[in-house]
Amino acid sequence: MDLDSYCNDLARQAREASRKLATALGKNKNRWLELAADALESHAAEIQEANAKDLADASRYGLAPAAIDRLTLTPARIKAAANGLREIVALPDPIGRVLSSVVRPNGLRIDKVGVPLGVVFFIYESRPNVTVDAAGLCVKSGNAIILRGGKEAIHSNLCLHRILQDCLAKADLPPHAVQLVSTTDREAVGKLLGMNRHIDLAIPRGGESLIRRVAEEATMPVLKHYMGNCHVYVDQAANLDMALKILVNSKTHRTGVCNAAESLLVHQAVAKTFLPRAGESLGAKGVEIRGCSVTRSLIPQAKPATDDDYAAEFLDLIISCKVVAGVEEAIDHIARFGSQHTEAIITDHLPTAERFQAAVDSSAVMVNASTRFNDGFEFGLGAEIGISTDKFHARGPCGLEELCSYKYLVHGQGQIRE
Repeated sequence: MDLDSYCNDLARQAREASRKLATALGKNKNRWLELAADALESHAAEIQEANAKDLADASRYGLAPAAIDRLTLTPARIKAAANGLREIVALPDPIGRVLSSVVRPNGLRIDKVGVPLGVVFFIYESRPNVTVDAAGLCVKSGNAIILRGGKEAIHSNLCLHRILQDCLAKADLPPHAVQLVSTTDREAVGKLLGMNRHIDLAIPRGGESLIRRVAEEATMPVLKHYMGNCHVYVDQAANLDMALKILVNSKTHRTGVCNAAESLLVHQAVAKTFLPRAGESLGAKGVEIRGCSVTRSLIPQAKPATDDDYAAEFLDLIISCKVVAGVEEAIDHIARFGSQHTEAIITDHLPTAERFQAAVDSSAVMVNASTRFNDGFEFGLGAEIGISTDKFHARGPCGLEELCSYKYLVHGQGQIRE
């Protein structure tokens, strides 16, 4: 394979497809989403067969249990991916939406209108189900997408891509609207990251090393988050039964995802009551606790925590824990060690909740809810192409609106500038 020519063709074809998608009818985009959803379900056995090949190779790639879980496509996950496409159908088309309109004193009417970004280069690891989410969001928002999954999911992604692409022509959409980098050669990523003439946005989704590589090499804007060190703070005014339920869910619902809790902060006034219960419940789930001296005095099995532990994204059955004097110390701890991803406070005291939400600088700040809710589907976006901890141009779960830009449409009757 001539890698230069191959990558150039992918980027050029995506650019051409994006020009057609920008003016595609909403009914055609929705038709593709419906056809693709049905096709995923009807080809579920074929998808699982391809996925089994990837799972058989997992040990060769040295994948951890959490990574194998992300790689696995069960019948339920295939159905969920199909339903995610149907959720996108139900969402308003963001293209052509008038964001604002004003008539100037000279009679000019100026409309600010939603438009696609153009071409998205999506680089991701392990989770083949996001192949479907990303393609669905990009096509609905009028963007062409170039998908580049990890080598560990190549068989699954090739199968999913063929199913998705086969439905494009049936919906009168350009076949190159959804493309997959079929080579596992890492150099292909670097070459595509240099093609800012054709590619408008890069979105890396995976481990911190992947994301930092993309951020360093990309010649186009990058939408990203580096890591997810998410905190649960249990306040002195917390309902402790609720706090325990939220903590266990935040940590153990799925440990290998970016919105899983990695750090627990507990107000000193409730530590003696809450921490033994938390230690028992987390221990029953196999969670290792690394904590401060007070934590270790209340949870005998807890290990000493270091600053590295407080800053870590474990993506495993490990959590750091610190007893704090109050909400201000909790806020300071998050500012020092957090990753601006997701934080939660458990409290029945509204002023404390409001102080926490105002002072914590993260993409999502929860009150009395699990960190696991920072998710595009749970936020009603239909799906997400990623979660951004940046502040420009998008933050938090990124769905249809975050895949759009805007332009100004100006209407006059012969006005000239004096």
